[in-house]
Amino acid sequence: MKAVARLLAKPVDYTWDELLSLMIALGYELRTSGGSGRKFFDPASKTLFFMHEPHPSRILKAYQIRAVIQSLRKERKIP
Repeated sequence: MKAVARLLAKPVDYTWDELLSLMIALGYELRTSGGSGRKFFDPASKTLFFMHEPHPSRILKAYQIRAVIQSLRKERKIP
């Protein structure tokens, strides 16, 4: 999947919209938790991943990309 390959490449221009599309494609649901806090919930495994939506820029920080990769690998959603 191209979206996973792009995430794993850890690009400096990875956007929130790209992450949102990828997470939905992997079966997660987006839930808000006040302010810029966002929860990605996987109904199949009942797991929850929390992060802040970046603003005003829509570009994710390097630590956010690493956290997403770590979480998705832990849940065996990506290699």
